[in-house]
Amino acid sequence: MATKNKYIPLIIGAAIAAGVVIGGKLNFSDTSDNLFTSNSKKNKLNRLIDYIDYEYVEEVNTDSIVDVTVNGILQNLDPHSTYIPKEDLKRVTENMKGDFVGIGINFYAYRDTIAVIKPTKNGPSEQAGILSGDRILMADNDTLYGAQITNSMISQKLKGDKNTSIKLTVYRKGAPELLEFDVKRKAIPIKSVDAAYMLTEELGYIKINRFAESTYKEFKAALDTLQGQGAKKLALDLRENPGGFLGIAEQIVDEFLEDDKLILFTKDKRGKEEYVYATGNGAFEDGEIFILINENSASASEVVAGALQDNDKGIIVGRRSYGKGLVQREMALGDGSAVRLTVSRYYTPTGRSIQKPYTNGDSESYFNDYYKRLRTGELAHEESITVDDSLKFTTPKGKVVYGGGGIIPDIFVPVDQSFDNETLNYLRRRGHFRYFAFEALDKDRMLYQDLTRSDFMANYEVEDSVVVRFQNFVNLREGTNINFMVYSSEIKRLIKANLAGQLFDDIAFEEVINNDDTMVQEVILLSTEYPTLKQH
Repeated sequence: MATKNKYIPLIIGAAIAAGVVIGGKLNFSDTSDNLFTSNSKKNKLNRLIDYIDYEYVEEVNTDSIVDVTVNGILQNLDPHSTYIPKEDLKRVTENMKGDFVGIGINFYAYRDTIAVIKPTKNGPSEQAGILSGDRILMADNDTLYGAQITNSMISQKLKGDKNTSIKLTVYRKGAPELLEFDVKRKAIPIKSVDAAYMLTEELGYIKINRFAESTYKEFKAALDTLQGQGAKKLALDLRENPGGFLGIAEQIVDEFLEDDKLILFTKDKRGKEEYVYATGNGAFEDGEIFILINENSASASEVVAGALQDNDKGIIVGRRSYGKGLVQREMALGDGSAVRLTVSRYYTPTGRSIQKPYTNGDSESYFNDYYKRLRTGELAHEESITVDDSLKFTTPKGKVVYGGGGIIPDIFVPVDQSFDNETLNYLRRRGHFRYFAFEALDKDRMLYQDLTRSDFMANYEVEDSVVVRFQNFVNLREGTNINFMVYSSEIKRLIKANLAGQLFDDIAFEEVINNDDTMVQEVILLSTEYPTLKQH
């Protein structure tokens, strides 16, 4: 398991490189005629592909050659210029747009059958009568069970055009016969705000997982609700947030900064600079703000943290962020594919670039920076963070900040090695806790029918025998023989959180996790000391 797990940060880094677009506000000044005129370099590539297509001794898929060529070119530019093939573009676009058209279910391919983990609240499946635990056997006349069925095949069957209907044949435990439901496909939101609730009487909490088109609206609705509940302080959790649209980050920062405060500026290769300032419309300009970041907070997350830190607003809590200060713009390539090309750099209000160093063509060491931080002890000890004195900047109130590789927090919180370790992170990413919780609920859902949210949160405890069952469950699925009892308390916490998420909602999941989260607990403590901290 450890061998598989060592690649996880590399996978995360690749996802950051491929999935972050923060340059949507930029426009080209050149016309298309100037950009795409013929020249010898382009003709050379076109001629080579034609030779291969018409003269090569064997049949060759020249489309694949073009893909390899495009990827090769981009890899020699910078780590964040990426190519998106046609078959991936729709999925990537949906994720950043914030919704897709479908029937609204979270499902689990359970023993060769589609099991509904939870229908989307107020979504088409819930409205039609689909329940958690239902097995979907058929969609119209197509069977959706059997060893050959894959998640992509399932999604292809269930997604479709908006307002089109699909007939689902469903098995429900305890029902005398199969059930049929007509479900009308609708736009299903892909939430970017995972949770929003009150940590204390005055301290609200919002967790954002990415900066998509819909994120600002979600954030503003959550902020308004929390303020209505008495929030005068806010913990904004941007941990593990890989970024997204630059304009969305700017809108969120604007809620905290006073009129005419600089949020950031960008600079392209021609030296052209564009400045973005806050307006007077912020709803939380007088509130106390804490930003939670870690080593996987990147791009737009760093824009938010950097803008507030450089304006002496609030407190940044956690560990040094990822270090991505390059701006991409997505451009179509004419065949359904696209490229996200780095077109400028962004700078925080003091003028610092937080882009970490990179060598063109060496993306592996760039994305393996996590291991360097782990090896040097930076994730556990604040004094292990290295800074470059030549990249020292000063905020208006005299605080020293550094460029050259991420946002260094004002308050350092070491990684919780008992909870955030390689084994547990591997199990979480593999979905084992979510699937185990589903199976536990599915054995007898009537046991949980009368359990209220407050009773569950306050009184429900995961027993040792459940940890043993989880251990057997994982070992069977993974083909291993590992004893997990050393992680007993952490496993209980994760099982309870996943049960809460499936019984109630995502907020319940986050509440269970945050009850013992070292960084969240640090913020709660800091919020009581904020006036003293602000003076310093």
